[in-house]
Amino acid sequence: MAGNHQPEVQIRVNSKRGGNVVHPLHMGSPGGVERNEVEYREVKQFKKWVPWLIPSFVVANIVMFVVTMYVNDCPKNSVSCVADSLGRFAFQPFKENPLLGPSATTLDKMGALDVDKVVEKHQGWRLITCMWLHGGVFHLLANMLGLVVIGIRLEQEFGFVLIGLLYVISGFGGSLLSALFIQSNISVGASSALFGLLGAMLSELITNWTIYANKVAALVTLLLVIVINLAVGLLPNVDNFAHLGGFITGFLIGFVFLIRPQFGWVSQRYTTPEYSATLAKSKFKMYQRILWIVSLILVIVWLVIALVMLLRGVDLNDHCSWCHYMSCVPTSRWSCNSQTVSCTSDQRSNQLVLTCSNNKTKSYDLLNATPSQIQGLCSQLCR
Repeated sequence: MAGNHQPEVQIRVNSKRGGNVVHPLHMGSPGGVERNEVEYREVKQFKKWVPWLIPSFVVANIVMFVVTMYVNDCPKNSVSCVADSLGRFAFQPFKENPLLGPSATTLDKMGALDVDKVVEKHQGWRLITCMWLHGGVFHLLANMLGLVVIGIRLEQEFGFVLIGLLYVISGFGGSLLSALFIQSNISVGASSALFGLLGAMLSELITNWTIYANKVAALVTLLLVIVINLAVGLLPNVDNFAHLGGFITGFLIGFVFLIRPQFGWVSQRYTTPEYSATLAKSKFKMYQRILWIVSLILVIVWLVIALVMLLRGVDLNDHCSWCHYMSCVPTSRWSCNSQTVSCTSDQRSNQLVLTCSNNKTKSYDLLNATPSQIQGLCSQLCR
């Protein structure tokens, strides 16, 4: 009968579960008036954002790499370079930097994570600046590709404020764990922040479990991606502690930042008071609230304790004899020796003689070598 007909309001929800999902809701017509039209309302909690921050981060990382190469000026500061035609943007020799990038000295000058300078010289800003620097072209391309694929999708779903904070805090957490374990070498790269985004994707799936379709398939796929990326970190010259620190931080923050309201609660917000009273849905489920509180406490405790330990000069390797295997596993094909490269120099007429700490010696036809040239030759000889 016409008097019992209820119009249909369709709420359009933009989500990661397969595009636009329309959830129909029936509403009583005010005053018994029949309404046949269909209303569409975009749900605020599931709106699509236009991504601009993550693309800006990509541009900023590329600009910083160009500036770093300009400062590096390989032809002036090194004996030999790769791609000399690029002028001062030429790369360091492959033996010194196989990633096609600047020298370690330049990266340190630009703000790489150097534990001694953070602790002894109070340069705490290096915990943030290191995540905007990259060791080479290959390093930059790998991280920026991952950031575009993962970051833009997350910014579309949750907006620039939450994802921007998540990115920076995760990178900071990765720098902290890296500094507590790797104290003899510098560290750079956005991968700690990138792993934070991966960790947040996992916690977002867990905390919003009830509103996902194909949730098991999504979980298995995401876990596979995370395991593969962490396994790559077991190779030499990869800072897996930064990856782990960023992942843990992002995983905890994801429970806090990326929590979604239940569809029942959303529905009652967009129906008439008479109909919404019959839904009686809470905004979040109890397990979501528990995860939110526990994760917020854990991430604050973790960041504060880690920062205090770092500033006090704690080396966690002294308290965990096996933890170094989480960043590099030695095999017959490679070594995980991460000792700082050092050598002594002796200028004999037109000959520069370098002697490494491992007793390797080599002479170079070089007169009045600069400190940066000696450092570059030392890195090539002693590796």
